[in-house]
This record gives sequence, structure tokens and C-alpha cells, in this order.
Amino acid sequence: MSVSCLYSPKLSIFLLALCVSLFTLYHIQSLHAGTTSSPPWSFVHQWKRVTNCTQEHESMAEKLRQSVTFLPLKDLRYADKALQGHTWFMSSMYDTHEEGEVQYQQFPSESSKRRLLCLKGKETHDGSWNSYALAWPEALPFNATLLKGLTFVSYNHYNYDNIWHGLSAMVPFVAWHIRNGCESPSRWILYHWGELRFEMGPWLRTLTEATFGGAPYTETFEGVDDGQPLCFEKAVVMRHNEGGMSRDRRTETYDLMRCKARMYCNVSSEGRIPEVNKQGLPVIGMTLFMRTGPRSFTNESAVIGIFEKECAKVDGCRLMVAYSNNLTFCEQVKMMSLTDILVSPHGAQLTNMFLMDKNSSVMEFFPKGWLKLAGVGQYVYHWIASWSGMRHQGAWRDPNGDKCPYAEDDRRCMSIYKSGKIGFNETYFSEWARDVLDEVKIRKLEEAASKTIASTSACACG
Repeated sequence: MSVSCLYSPKLSIFLLALCVSLFTLYHIQSLHAGTTSSPPWSFVHQWKRVTNCTQEHESMAEKLRQSVTFLPLKDLRYADKALQGHTWFMSSMYDTHEEGEVQYQQFPSESSKRRLLCLKGKETHDGSWNSYALAWPEALPFNATLLKGLTFVSYNHYNYDNIWHGLSAMVPFVAWHIRNGCESPSRWILYHWGELRFEMGPWLRTLTEATFGGAPYTETFEGVDDGQPLCFEKAVVMRHNEGGMSRDRRTETYDLMRCKARMYCNVSSEGRIPEVNKQGLPVIGMTLFMRTGPRSFTNESAVIGIFEKECAKVDGCRLMVAYSNNLTFCEQVKMMSLTDILVSPHGAQLTNMFLMDKNSSVMEFFPKGWLKLAGVGQYVYHWIASWSGMRHQGAWRDPNGDKCPYAEDDRRCMSIYKSGKIGFNETYFSEWARDVLDEVKIRKLEEAASKTIASTSACACG
């Protein structure tokens, strides 16, 4: 009998059971042969080899446990390159990335050599004190707790309260969910700069519940000591938001979230083509989604009056005025489902645009100074319009505003311009509204004639 000393507790138990069985069979055979002699020394020798191998297994397991190395989640060597490459968060790991798909890490997997992800630390102010490691299932770190089910580990360079930044962190998980048989997580672990976060904002939490079919459980590490590791039966890590996703994959993801959100809020996912006015013309919903405080209109009654006047000129146009800070998630979903033209200042509330019917229009407004100083971040709502199938109809940028004591292209001026108020230009706003209303009217008439449905009634997944 040849015994191989490959480490496995299950193998050890199997070999011991096999030896006991062979020992018993040998004695039975000896009785039938009429002999009571002792078993040959060769058999005893094999028994000792099995015992020694079991001891070697136990010793090897202990060595593997001791050799698990925890590294800081926040690698300070890359502090000035946090948004570049695979660095900063779990810097020793590389992502799995197929063309057009999300960038992610999965544990266990071939790339992790079938090892599990383990996390340690509860730091909420310095991510370099939180750490991660990989361990084989048979040799978890000392005092580790193994959590069953699927764990989503999210790294967000920004936060989970702002609905745009929160949505950006959620999107890749939804894409993974779609491509993996609609598998949903047992828990979420949220990191910001490697620091633990224990809550999603209400809007994001509700969207997550709607999309994954259950309220998200955010791991709080309650009852876990700072030095006690948590290991995960299966974990998926995202740290690049939508980075690397093709437009088609993004559109598929937004389609699912729109459909799930409408279903969750008992809003029809069939679009609004059947909705007509008394003259039988399709209703055009124009919504002014207003802000209070930073980037609000200096004279909102004048702005409302301009769009109200242009809407009144178009049969079937219906104007709604709403404020982003006093609506529940489902109220926003319902409002967006009734909106064909969304008129709003630049801000997180525009994230709701993906909840409109596809091909709906967006009109965006900026304070003074943003074009020169705000960087690429000012175009995020152009991007989400493209990804979710909407039509971004352009942006109006106020040429007037607070004065900056430095040159207008000085980066220090952005701190003044960032939260500036937005004025208005009646001539420009009127012509702009008129053009967009005419375009939407023609499109909706064509859709009504062809009985086109804007969105499907089933939420496709998997």
C-alpha cells in the first residue's frame, strides 16, 4: 500500500478508516485460515506510516495557518495614485477583466489558487490599519470565523450617501449579478479609502433592495475583535466602479435596475405610450427637478415661468415641479416614469434620469466657472444619459456669478464656483425648451402610431 502525504483533514480520516477496515479484514481472513498469528510487520509498518502522515498533515496545517500574511487594505505607497491602475486598495491583487465586462476579483478562483478572502480590522478613519489575506479553506488563520454565502466587497473612492457615487459603486455588482445567474449576496462590506462604512444612503439602499430582491445586509463586524479575521466562503470584490464596462453592458445593467425599481414601487414598466390627453394626443411630461442651496436657481419662479409658458404652447404637455430633497425613492421612481423631459441643475438628483423611459430628454444647468475648472466630473450626466439610453440635450452654463479674487482659470476659484447659484436667460431657455418639446412631440407621435413600447414588462436577468 502506497500512502501519499498530501494535506487534507478529510483524506486523513479516510486513510485511517481504510486502515482500520483492512486490519479487521486481515483478522477475519486469519480466523478462516485457522491461524492466530500476529499481523506481519509490513502491515504494522504501513499503519505507522499512516499515523505519521496524519501527524504531518496536522503539522502542515498549522504551518499554513501561521504563514497567512495580512497586508494593509490601503497601501500608502500609492496614496497619490489612488485612481490609477490596480493600486491603493488590495494593491497586491489583480482583477479579472474580459473585454467589455466589469473588472472584479472573485474568491475562491483559479487566480487565487482556490484560496478564500479574509479581512481583519474595523477601522473607520485609517484604512491602512484594516488588512486582507488569502487562506486555504483547510487552513484558515487562527481564531478566524468563516461566513457562508456570497459576500460583495465594495471599494468606493467617494461615498455611499451621494446617489451618483453610490450608484457608480453598485453598478458593477449588478452587472456581475446578471452574468452569474442572478446570484445575490448574503452581505455587503463597504469600504471608502479602505475605511469601513456601515450604511448606504436611503436612495441607494432602496435601489439595492429592489434590484437584488431583498434588503441589503451591511456587515458591521459587531462582536468581532479588531484582531479577529473574517473569512468568506465566496467573495466578489469591486474597486473600479463601472470602469472597463462596454456601453452595451452598462445599458443592460441600467435596464435591469429601471425595471426592478418600477416593479418594487408598483409603477408600470410598460412606458407611457397609452397615456393621451382629451384630444387623443400623447402626453409629454416635462419635470423641473429643483435644488435648494448650492447650484439652485437664483430666481426659480422666473425659470418655472419660462418653461411653463413653453409647455402651455404644446398640446399634451404637462409640467411638474419637484424638489430633490423631499421625495422618497418610490416617489422619485413614479415621477421619473411620468417624465419625458427632465430639466434640472447639475447635481446628484440627475442620477434619477435612468428611471425615465428610454429616449427621454435631459436639460442640464451649471453655475459660472465649471467649464474651465470642474474637470471631467462635470460630464457624468452626459455619460449616464448615454449609458442608460437617454438623450442629453445639452447644458446651459451661466456666464455670471460670484467673483473670484484670482484669475478666473485659477484652480482656487473652483471652491467659490462649485456651489454657486444659477441665473437664467429667458430667450435661450425659451428657444431651448421649444426645440426639445417639438422633438419629443414628433417622437411620441411616431411611437404612438407604431404602437412602440418604450420598455419591456419583464425584468430580464441571467
